[in-house]
Amino acid sequence: MWRAKVAERIVDWLKDKVYSAGGKGAVFGLSGGIDSALVAALCSQAFAENNLAVIMPCYSSAEDRADAYLVADKFKLKVQEVVLDEVFKTMLRQLGKPEETAKSHSLAAANIKPRLRMITLYYFASIYNYLVIGTGNKSEIYIGYFTKYGDGGADLEPIAGLLKDEVRELARFLGVPDKIIEKEPTAGLWQGQTDEKEMGFSYEELDKYIRFGREGLPLDKVKRIEHLHLSSEHKRAIPPVCPVEDLI
Repeated sequence: MWRAKVAERIVDWLKDKVYSAGGKGAVFGLSGGIDSALVAALCSQAFAENNLAVIMPCYSSAEDRADAYLVADKFKLKVQEVVLDEVFKTMLRQLGKPEETAKSHSLAAANIKPRLRMITLYYFASIYNYLVIGTGNKSEIYIGYFTKYGDGGADLEPIAGLLKDEVRELARFLGVPDKIIEKEPTAGLWQGQTDEKEMGFSYEELDKYIRFGREGLPLDKVKRIEHLHLSSEHKRAIPPVCPVEDLI
């Protein structure tokens, strides 16, 4: 029962926030993963004609690209594909890094990818007078599992109140294809990368911690979650301003 009510609230919230800001619609990245698929489903209801799904491969897997188009077809979305491979390689060369780094596990290099995607989304947002819709969920935001000024760079975060298991439930309710719901979550930062492998615990453990605290979880997992939450506090906050008024 909660799924219909939550979907309705998010759709109404999106409309209110976009229109009150003077925007005409929504633009969002479509990665082939469940979070962006859910956002796509919600935006298709909120802005039937004025939404744009941007597919942005950057050394991405062919499967992720195909899954993104699967979602776009399901919800009849307008799509713009922007391949960022060459932009990424050029950026690495300008930074003095070899092109091979594009396929490495270097987090500093890998985080360029979502930041290039953020630039791309804001480009189209400016053209169409749309707002950039983020795809972060509550679980990932809690531990800072996003790139600052990358996938964390958005105007609105419609599913940031939903834990990962709730994202799955709502996605299924709204008709997101089972293939997307059941695939192993990955940010696609490098070949073979998965969310849970990188985090060091499962989404089930993370959701359980957020709901109930430490009880019933292995101590090493608790410490890992709490460390990530504390160390990523700066990613969830507006950049602090140094107070100087008293000296002026």
